[in-house]
Amino acid sequence: MVKIDEIACKGCNLCVHACPKKVLSLDGARVNAKGYNPAIVTDEEKCILCAMCGIVCPDSAIVIKK
Repeated sequence: MVKIDEIACKGCNLCVHACPKKVLSLDGARVNAKGYNPAIVTDEEKCILCAMCGIVCPDSAIVIKK
């Protein structure tokens, strides 16, 4: 399971580009308290739990739980 801290996320898009299965995107419909569009998981079933998203996140806003 991919857990994204939407408050800490600054919408940098690095996780979206790092995901080999393309299961992440920025939520254009919502803005967090800091004024950014947070990352969201669009298809949890396709996620392979590789943790690339968490590795590239500069704010440690993503945690992978198996």
